[in-house]
Amino acid sequence: MKYEQLAREIIANVGGKENVSSVVHCITRLRFKLKDESKANTEVLKNMDDVVTVMKSGGQYQVVIGNHVPDVYKAVVAEGGFQGQSPVEEEEGPKGSLFNRFIDMISSIFTPVLGVLAASGMIKGFNALFVALGWIENTSGTYQILNATGDALFYFLPIFLGYTAIKKFGGTPFIGMAIGAALVYPALSTLTAGKPLYTLFEGTMFASPIFVTFLGIPVILMSYSSSVIPIILATFFAAKVEKWLRTFIPDVVKAFVVPLFTLLIVVPVTFMVIGPVATWASSLLGQGSLFLYNLSPVIAGILLGGLWQVIVIFGLHWGLVPIAINNVATMGYDTILAPVFAASFAQIGAVLAIMIKTKNQKLKSLSIPAFISGIFGVTEPAIYGITLPLKKPFIISCIGAAIGGAIAGFTNVKGFIIGGLGIFGIPSYISPDGLGMDLWGALISIAVGFVTAFILTMLFGGIKKEQSVTTPAAGSPAASHEIAATKLQTEEVVSPLNGEVLKLSQIKDAAFSSGALGFGLAIEPSEGKLRAPVSGTISALFPTNHAIGITTDSGTDVLIHIGMDTVQLEGKYFTAHTASGEYVEKGQLLIEFDIEQIKKAGKSLTTPIVVTNHNEDGLELTDQKQIKTGDSLFKLVH
Repeated sequence: MKYEQLAREIIANVGGKENVSSVVHCITRLRFKLKDESKANTEVLKNMDDVVTVMKSGGQYQVVIGNHVPDVYKAVVAEGGFQGQSPVEEEEGPKGSLFNRFIDMISSIFTPVLGVLAASGMIKGFNALFVALGWIENTSGTYQILNATGDALFYFLPIFLGYTAIKKFGGTPFIGMAIGAALVYPALSTLTAGKPLYTLFEGTMFASPIFVTFLGIPVILMSYSSSVIPIILATFFAAKVEKWLRTFIPDVVKAFVVPLFTLLIVVPVTFMVIGPVATWASSLLGQGSLFLYNLSPVIAGILLGGLWQVIVIFGLHWGLVPIAINNVATMGYDTILAPVFAASFAQIGAVLAIMIKTKNQKLKSLSIPAFISGIFGVTEPAIYGITLPLKKPFIISCIGAAIGGAIAGFTNVKGFIIGGLGIFGIPSYISPDGLGMDLWGALISIAVGFVTAFILTMLFGGIKKEQSVTTPAAGSPAASHEIAATKLQTEEVVSPLNGEVLKLSQIKDAAFSSGALGFGLAIEPSEGKLRAPVSGTISALFPTNHAIGITTDSGTDVLIHIGMDTVQLEGKYFTAHTASGEYVEKGQLLIEFDIEQIKKAGKSLTTPIVVTNHNEDGLELTDQKQIKTGDSLFKLVH
C-alpha cells in the first residue's frame, strides 16, 4: 500500500491505536477523536513530509493531509485495524436526490472493474467478428479460449461486484465475493434440468417451478450470471448484518463467526427473497410489454426502447426473452425485442460524441474500448463506465433508443431468429422470404437512434467541446512574440458566491490561512448558492456536500470548502446538484446550503476558494470587497 508507512507513523504519533476513539476524514484532513490528546506528538506530526499541519478544533484532533486524504484514510483504517469496529465512525453516504445517490453508488461499484470490463467487451466483440469473417470456427479451440477470456468477467460478474459493492457499503470484501460466488455456483443451475417438485402460484402469471427448498421453504431458482442488482442488494443487506453481528460477538471469535453467520443469513435470504422478486418483476414486465405492444406498437416501441437500458440494469429484461423465444417458436417471428434493437446503437452514439468532445484523457481512454465493444452489442462498459456516471448522455441515449423503438414499432419490424447482439443482430431481421421492410425498418431504427444520441450528446451532453488552437500567421506580432518567448496563458476563476471577499490569511483555519492547501481567496457568502467558478470536471464531491473539487480542461485543480468544520453537520443543510465525474459549465449551480441553519449550528460560513496545484506568484487576485457570482475572483498565469 502506497501510504502504509505514513499511516503507521500517524497512528504512532497520535498516541497509538489504543488512543483512538474514532477516525473519519473530510476532503483535506483526517479527523481523530482521541482518548487523551496529550499523548499525541503534535510537533512530530507537523514536521512529517506528507502532513501539511495539525489542528485541534471541535473536540477533534485534525491531521491535515491534502487532496489525497481518502487514500491515506484507507491506509490508516487498515493499519490500525479500525474497520468494522463499532467505535469507528464512518461518514454517512451521499446526500441529494435519490437518482444522484443511485448514480454515485453504481459509479463507485463499477469504477474498479471498468478497465477489465472494457477489455472483456472488446475480446467478446472481436471474437464474434472473427467468426463472422470466417477467420475462425465457433467450434475451434481458439474461439473457445477467446470466448472464455472475454465472457468470464460477465458470467461471474456477481463475484466481482460482490467485492466492490460490499466495500462501498462498508462490509468485508471477501464476504461479498462469497455471496456472489454462491449466486453463480454451477451445481445450482443444473437443478433446473430435472422435473420440478411442484409449481408455486400455478395458473397465475407468477407461476414458478420449484426444484429445491431450503428448510422446507420453496426457492425460486433463476440465472444470476451477468446480473447486477441482485448482488448489490445482497451485499447491502450483508453489510448491515455484518455490522450488527460485530456489536455483540466476542473479539476472540469475531474473525470467523461474523462471516459464518453473515453468509448463513444473507445467502438463503438472497435466494428466497431477492431472486423471486426479480423473477416476478421480470414476468410482470414481459406480460405488460406484450399487452402494450398489442395495444399500440408505436407507444410500446417508445417505452420499451427508451427504458430498455434501465430494464437491463435492474436485470428485468429476462421477462421479455421467454416471450420472444415463444413467439419465434409458435409464429416464426417476434415483435417484442425489435423495438429495443436501437438501444445499444444509441448508447454508442452517445459514447462516440463523448469520445470526440472530452478533453479528459481518462474518460477518452475508456470511451474508445467502450465504443468498440458496444458496436458488437456489449454495452456494459459504455453504460457503467461512461454514460451513466455522466447522467445526461445516458438520458440522451435513452431518448435516441425511444425514437428508434418508435420507428421499429411503426414499421412493425419483426425478428425471425433470436440472434446476435449489436451489428451481429442485423441478420435476425432478414425474412425467410428475402430482404424486406423488416430489415430496412430495423436499419432505419438503429441509424436514427445512433444519430439522434450522437447529435444530442454533442449539443446537450454536458461535455465541453475541445477548443482548437489557432496558430498566428507568420510575421504577425503574436507570432514574433511566440518566437521570442513562450506564450503565457491566462485562466480566469470567477466568484462562485455572492458575498464579501476575504484574504486567506483572515481565515481562522491554519491549513487554509497558511496557504498549505493552495492559494486563492475566501468569501463570506450572503446567499446559499454555490456556482461553478470554472468549467471542468467534478474531481471530488465530499459525501456531506460541504466541499467540492473541480479540474479544468487545462488541468487546474480548484477546491471550494463551504464553511469551517461544516463536515460535522453530516450533510444537513447542504444539497448537491451535481455528482463526481460530471462535467460542469462555469456559472452552473453546484450546491445549495441553508445559511441560517448552518449559523444556528454554530459553524462559520467563510468559504475558501483555492487552486491546489499552482504557485502563488502567478495569481492575480481581485481587489473587490463585495463580489457577485460570475465576477472575476482571480486569474492564473500559466
